[in-house]
Amino acid sequence: MGQYIVDFSNWIWDTPMLILLMGGGLLLFIYSGFLPFRHLGHAIKLVSGKFDDQNMPGQISSTQALSAAIAATVGLGNISGVAIAINMGGPGAIFWMWMSAFVGMATKYFSCTLSIMFRGKDSTGEVQGGPMYVIEEGMGKKWKPLSVLFSVAGVLGLLSIFQANQLTAVFRSVMINDSPKVLGFLTSFTEGLNGLLGVGLESEEVTKWILGISMMIIVGAVILGGIQRIAMVASRLVPFMVALYFITVIIILVQYIGNVPDMFYLIISDAFTGEAAMGGVVGAVIIIGARRAAFSNEAGIGTAPMVHGASKNNEPVREGLIAMLGPFIDTIVVCTLTALVILLTGVWEATEKDGVRLTLSAFDMALPGYGRYLLMMAVLVFALSTMFTYSYYGHKCFNYLFGAKKANYYNYFYLITIVAGAVVSLEVVVSFIDGMYAIMAIPTMISTIYLAPKVKAATKEYFQRMRAQKKY
Repeated sequence: MGQYIVDFSNWIWDTPMLILLMGGGLLLFIYSGFLPFRHLGHAIKLVSGKFDDQNMPGQISSTQALSAAIAATVGLGNISGVAIAINMGGPGAIFWMWMSAFVGMATKYFSCTLSIMFRGKDSTGEVQGGPMYVIEEGMGKKWKPLSVLFSVAGVLGLLSIFQANQLTAVFRSVMINDSPKVLGFLTSFTEGLNGLLGVGLESEEVTKWILGISMMIIVGAVILGGIQRIAMVASRLVPFMVALYFITVIIILVQYIGNVPDMFYLIISDAFTGEAAMGGVVGAVIIIGARRAAFSNEAGIGTAPMVHGASKNNEPVREGLIAMLGPFIDTIVVCTLTALVILLTGVWEATEKDGVRLTLSAFDMALPGYGRYLLMMAVLVFALSTMFTYSYYGHKCFNYLFGAKKANYYNYFYLITIVAGAVVSLEVVVSFIDGMYAIMAIPTMISTIYLAPKVKAATKEYFQRMRAQKKY
């Protein structure tokens, strides 16, 4: 079964998703008149919240929506996903992650503008947003099968099994494998458990189960409080953790400052030669970069429109401008910092480790003694914040499919799968999530491109009005 999941993921991301996400995003980027570049400054001003109106329909502010969306994207995709990209596609994969991010800014602008423009209501009358409502309200009832397809893939693809898997891996590497006392305790505990239950469990398996159950309890304490609690926790955790991670990486970069230009040259040159990976096949490196960028910033997948659609905002364009900052912060800034640490320390050539363990090796080499603990703290906060927000995304998809009264059942299913994610293999986890992301992207990109003219018209009207009011 695991191999079928891997094969499907590899097939759908080979060409179809490259054309849909990169090609579609580039089309939107050009169609917008290169809006992400021209209006980036205005978008940054909007984040201050001075345009927010708490009396508008919705559940959270635009800034909280951005924090929650970034909580989902600035996470293990930036730490583990970057390592996977370099491991699979070499340094050149990072360049194609950058390109995906720039076109992704346009994609998020259009999709999140639409999430306010075409909001719907759930079975209780609560205002909701997201691709499923954009499709039904903006394109018409005949397109509803696309909404259902998105929601089914969202229920499965937005489980936090990848985060649980990688958080377990880094916790075992840092806090357990390097501690003889903890290892001794776990060995004795496992032997006692085997004697009591009459089974033959290994201490590694028991550790994974303990960590999985612990994560389930922590996440449950937040997500069962709804989007308000999720947004509140995310808006407090994410800025602090991004700042701490940024400072830590800068300390590392200072040590290797003379080699930084060479690393940028390596990233750019390898992007067009592919010599470091896949036998020199450049197309394969592009696919790997686009695939990991999609997992990292989720542009075109349809997740961010769900949380931005809950914003207390009646200005669709304003919400889109705020939302487009997500891929910039996530991929251009945070992913680049992680990539530089891995490349500058040389661990990507000197070890066969993958995922978060590769990044851990880089931090270990650059900051001996305490680098791994700083990374572990970042991984812990990033993973948990992503788990919080993903639960909201999946909850909204379940709500759309089965109604608000049954939606809370999803939370319990979601919590159980955290434990499952802690014990399964990394390859199967990554492939399953990638496959579901690809399916989610199909309805999202179709609706975004189909309704793009409405966004362009609203954009023109918005900036004319802002200039007339001297607010731009």
